[in-house]
Amino acid sequence: MKLAFISGATKGIGRSTAITFANAGWDLILLSRKMDLLEKLKSELLTTKSKISLVKCDLSNPIGIVNCVGEAIEKYGCPSVLINNAGCAFNESLVEMDFEHWEQTIQTNLTSVFQICSSIVPQMRKNGGLVINVSSHASYNAFPQWGAYCISKAALSMFTKCLREEERCNSIRACTITLGSVNTPLWDSESINSDFDRTAMLSSKKVSDTILYMAQQPESQLIEDLTLMPSGGAF
Repeated sequence: MKLAFISGATKGIGRSTAITFANAGWDLILLSRKMDLLEKLKSELLTTKSKISLVKCDLSNPIGIVNCVGEAIEKYGCPSVLINNAGCAFNESLVEMDFEHWEQTIQTNLTSVFQICSSIVPQMRKNGGLVINVSSHASYNAFPQWGAYCISKAALSMFTKCLREEERCNSIRACTITLGSVNTPLWDSESINSDFDRTAMLSSKKVSDTILYMAQQPESQLIEDLTLMPSGGAF
């Protein structure tokens, strides 16, 4: 069964990944906090003939995530591939950062991944599966004004490594795709002050094609981490 679960599915990398996987014949469970955008995306995917299931859930709020995801899996089935893509960022000095922004960054980029995995991975153990966590080169490079984001992605990378070792005996593979700058709507967010040349960044389509490549690897092998960078540099 080719069923993929994608978080943060309505914009940027998540949206492109949903389109790429649907075009490749995958059924999808798409999660976002905005149902109107999910419905719009679903209508765009009708021609692919893939089965598209929608889940409304705000990953920035820890309350209810486990139940929401658990109910979705019970209703739509357990995915063979889980893609944790949702993320956020704030440009602020680390120790002067608004506490709510710190909490939202850690919750969205790290804790929600733990919560989603705690609902899905135990169900995956029956038939095996693959977890792909979308990370960043900020996981091993320090950038001023991006401290919380860097920390959340560094922790996500270690979370993935620990998950991989613990679940290896259950035929569950876990990996990261570590990305340089990607031209997505994230840069238009009010929480980010960006004046970068976005034409040199990676495209969401190139990233989603790479995620599909990782998902299509045979069960006998695993790309533990794939780093994809713009040839011109990070920014």
